[in-house]
Amino acid sequence: MIRATVQAGPFDMAVELAALQSGHTDIGGIGCFLGIVRDSTGDLQALTLEHYPGMTERALTAIAGEAARRWDLLGCIVIHRHGRLLPGDPIVLVLTASPHRQAALDSTAFLIDWLKTKAPFWKHEQRQGASGWIEARAEDDSAAARW
Repeated sequence: MIRATVQAGPFDMAVELAALQSGHTDIGGIGCFLGIVRDSTGDLQALTLEHYPGMTERALTAIAGEAARRWDLLGCIVIHRHGRLLPGDPIVLVLTASPHRQAALDSTAFLIDWLKTKAPFWKHEQRQGASGWIEARAEDDSAAARW
């Protein structure tokens, strides 16, 4: 099972984990990444993510499919939120299940690195006294290039 979802509302990590495990007795490891809206400078009021519906879901599904081609996965769930989010809000969830822990962990790291660089989202920060679009970062490109 590969499922990629883009949604405005929050997700329930326990529900998603149960869905990933449902019907499987052959899972040896689950990789998990929960991304949170970070306020590293103390002045972030909100982060707004924009996307093109349809195109973004296809891109996330393709990225998850690439992970399934590279690793022995029994399942993969990618959920990314859009809209206006506040510091501390969950923004992305990646779960992968595999018969072996290393495949689950590596595929999760791959997915996060590729989501940061290949998922078509546009991020706008609203800070106290200023706002602006977030530019791509070279370190994110370097992390994705290792795969």
